[in-house]
Amino acid sequence: MSGVIVVLGRQGSGKGTQCALLQRRYGGIVHVSTGDMLRDAAASGSPLGRRAEAIMATGELVPDDVMCDVVAERLGPLLESGITVLLDGFPRTPAQAASLAGMTAADGLLGAVLLDVDVAEVSERMLARGRHDDTAVGIARRLELYEEQTAPLVDWFSERAMLQRIDGTGTPAEVFERLTAAVGGLVPLRLSR
Repeated sequence: MSGVIVVLGRQGSGKGTQCALLQRRYGGIVHVSTGDMLRDAAASGSPLGRRAEAIMATGELVPDDVMCDVVAERLGPLLESGITVLLDGFPRTPAQAASLAGMTAADGLLGAVLLDVDVAEVSERMLARGRHDDTAVGIARRLELYEEQTAPLVDWFSERAMLQRIDGTGTPAEVFERLTAAVGGLVPLRLSR
C-alpha cells in the first residue's frame, strides 16, 4: 500500500533523524524532503527545475504553484511503485495540504505526525550542532516563521482527524518508539527487520 505521511516539527525537532530510522526499520518507505526535491529539480535542467532555481537564486520562497508541481513530479513515480513516502517540508500551508490531498488521490494522504519539541529545546539543539547559519538571531527568525506558517497547517490536519502529536523530547530511541506506534497506526508497514 502506498501513500504519504507528512512529517511536521520545528527545525531541530529531529525529523531527519527519525525519518532515517523509520526508513531503516521498514521496507517500502522512503523519506523525501522539500529541500532535496528543489535541488534535484534544479539540477535536472527541466523547465520546472530552471524556474524553481531562478526563484531560489533570488532568495525568495518558491510559490505554491511551483512547489506543488515539483512535489507532484517527484511523488507520482514513488506512489505508482507502491512506496510509502515520509514527506518532510511540504505542505507548509493549508492550500498546499489541499493540493497534496488532490495529487495523492483517494486515501493517498495517510496523515501527519508532529514531532512536538518546545522552542527552548530546539533552539539549544540547533546552537549545539554548530552550523554557520545557526545563530541565535537566525534560529529565532526561522522558528517565528515556522509558528506563523505551521499553526494553520496543524489545524488543517487536526480538523480532518489526520494528525498525531508525538512527544519529541528524550533520546532518539525513546522518540522513535513513540513515532513507530503512531506511524504504525496510519499505515500497515512491511517490516524489514
